[in-house]
Amino acid sequence: MVPHEKNVDVRWLPTTTSTMDVASKLASEGARHGVVVVADEQTAGRGRRGSTWQSPPGAGLYLSFVARHQGSALSLITLAAGVAVRDGIAAATGLSADVKWPNDLIVGPRKLAGILAEGVAIGTPEQAVIIGVGLNVRPAAYPPEVSARATSIEGELGRPVDRELLLSCVLSSLWDRLALLEQRPGDILQAWRAASPNANGTRVEWDGKHGLTAGIDDSGALLVKTADCTERIISGELLWHLT
Repeated sequence: MVPHEKNVDVRWLPTTTSTMDVASKLASEGARHGVVVVADEQTAGRGRRGSTWQSPPGAGLYLSFVARHQGSALSLITLAAGVAVRDGIAAATGLSADVKWPNDLIVGPRKLAGILAEGVAIGTPEQAVIIGVGLNVRPAAYPPEVSARATSIEGELGRPVDRELLLSCVLSSLWDRLALLEQRPGDILQAWRAASPNANGTRVEWDGKHGLTAGIDDSGALLVKTADCTERIISGELLWHLT
């Protein structure tokens, strides 16, 4: 279980439409920092930009963490969460994953986890950010377009993993990294850069343009060198040419 000093409050559901929906409602009703909704199955899991996150029962960890942040480092919260989930996976299982801007964990070219951040009452004293995590734990019968680019912890390791330990380590790491975000955002940037070799020198395409990644700036934007200049990307879909 998560250590008591972390003050994480886990609400477990056997199935739900989306843990993001439940956590957002709790946040709007005043849920404190550290309330977490975890489901064994989602029937309408959400990814970035309106995509669907496939969430078959028992195949993954599907959770949403209510984060109460008022600081200037709010733009880095997705990067902090990515580092945290990566750390939690490594602590629980020994598997090392890379982070890929802005919100994926990958092993080689395949996606292991996705992270989503959605604001609630942003700009008010009651603001919160809901951090959603979809983590593939076991191989599953995904649709063909998903299975071609997805992987799982047990698929990579070739052995079962302790799901309770995995959840505990991920939540403990999230708590610690979010606290660090308030105190020393530079440490989050340093950790993210160390965990993302593909953020430098990887070919990407977007909006009819292409270039090579050149790291992130201190606000978390991705830098891409093109033939003419260095572009600063803060959102959007990129095609990554990973090996």
